[in-house]
Amino acid sequence: MPGKNHEMAAGRRRTASSTAYYEYRTVTLPRDLSRGDVRKLLTDEAEYGRWELARTRLYLGGTRKVWLRRKAMRVPSTL
Repeated sequence: MPGKNHEMAAGRRRTASSTAYYEYRTVTLPRDLSRGDVRKLLTDEAEYGRWELARTRLYLGGTRKVWLRRKAMRVPSTL
């Protein structure tokens, strides 16, 4: 990972379909990270964390915000 200058936040949210349940994570990347470093970071998250790219946004100052998602397993309560 090319430095720890980015922020990560995790959250869970249900989509419109009741069968699909995704876990979301927001990654904010500073403007000084190169495109290659961003690509490597996102590739590592996809390979090892099983995250997929849901949305990306490039802001005026060069800051990037990326939303990642992955399927979350829903386990019924046994109580």
